[in-house]
Amino acid sequence: MDIPISSMPVIDFWFEFGSNYSYLSVMRIEQDAARAGVRVRWQPFLLGPIFQALGWQTSPFVLQKAKGDYVWLDMERQCRKYGLPWKKPGNFPRPAILPLRVAVLGAEQDWMAEYCRRIMQMNFAHDRDIDNKDVVAAVLNDMGLPATEIIAQALSDENKLKLRKQTELAMSKGIFGAPTFFVGGQMYWGNDRLDDALAHARDLLIYPDA
Repeated sequence: MDIPISSMPVIDFWFEFGSNYSYLSVMRIEQDAARAGVRVRWQPFLLGPIFQALGWQTSPFVLQKAKGDYVWLDMERQCRKYGLPWKKPGNFPRPAILPLRVAVLGAEQDWMAEYCRRIMQMNFAHDRDIDNKDVVAAVLNDMGLPATEIIAQALSDENKLKLRKQTELAMSKGIFGAPTFFVGGQMYWGNDRLDDALAHARDLLIYPDA
């Protein structure tokens, strides 16, 4: 069934480039959503302020050793499952302010999905410092985009404020981790809930009052 884009149900995808489970979702959401007839609305945000509001200075995967040990084993399994390259980051959670500022700027651009996949691979497949102007510029240049212009816009006061407001919005919605998905008023947390969120979005197309 061909569905006009304007009539497609929407999934809001809240993610962070420093989040390992966001890596899994970023790499597959566009293809899976297209298959389900669902439109993705990219919602980059900063996870650090949310952790701080919860009283944590870093990721719970660092604060709790047993959980962290499990997560890295799980990431090996999950990447093998999805056929994704994987290298445990040498620095975790890795700061990602600059690439997130670019993502906020490009959230509605047609290059957004490809940009996010490339940045994620820099972090979780190539173990590169992604909060780095040269790395971000290389990604944008390789995509044939005007890197200098985009980074300058991303570093404008207006765009910095936009990322802060986006993070405040995430807090107001009760987001406590990444990735998180919203379909209508329903929240789904974690990469392993992406399929459920897409199924719900698909149901809304058939049963709009669900």
